[in-house]
Amino acid sequence: MKEIQIPAGRAMLDGNLTIVDQAKALILFAHGSGSSRHSPRNQFVARTLNKAGLATLLFDLLTPEEESVDLYTREHRFDIGLLAERLVYATKWAKQQKEIGDLGIGYFGSSTGGGAALVAAAELPNEVGAVVSRGGRPDLAGKALPEVKAPTLLIVGGEDHVVIDLNEQARAQMKSECKIDIVPGATHLFEEPGALEQVSELASDWFLNHLG
Repeated sequence: MKEIQIPAGRAMLDGNLTIVDQAKALILFAHGSGSSRHSPRNQFVARTLNKAGLATLLFDLLTPEEESVDLYTREHRFDIGLLAERLVYATKWAKQQKEIGDLGIGYFGSSTGGGAALVAAAELPNEVGAVVSRGGRPDLAGKALPEVKAPTLLIVGGEDHVVIDLNEQARAQMKSECKIDIVPGATHLFEEPGALEQVSELASDWFLNHLG
């Protein structure tokens, strides 16, 4: 793993890039509200993807200054347009890097990051080949949903009833391949024993099938 910085307009975003031998694709992570590249859950998923032969890029969608403001105002965490824009910047940065520029791109979004990933995927239909959302809010992608071309997997905890409904509503608006996988007994953060392992395996299989 190496620490990198991604220019995003006036902002500079910190990230962790892990390149594996003979990588089959590169997966960019869009974390949820109030989280960062240090999210233990996303890091767990990333390690599983690395073992499956996928390179990963975990990066902060907000600068440290924006995060400190957001702690009090929460003004950025639901700004899906801003978060998606940062993901687009990161994707274009990755395509310009010699080591990873030729790899297919996938997005793994959590919570609000799921909505941002779908908006960014709609904006970059030729670059993004697959999307996975974990406990995500794809409904927040709004008008972008019918524009998404990338095959999309929506993973939701079986006990996360409100989010299941929101994911079903979002799937109904999508025209591309879209599947919902429910992890039995899991709540929103997938903290139950074995739940995150199931998420990781589902995500890995989806990316390998569509990007490998």
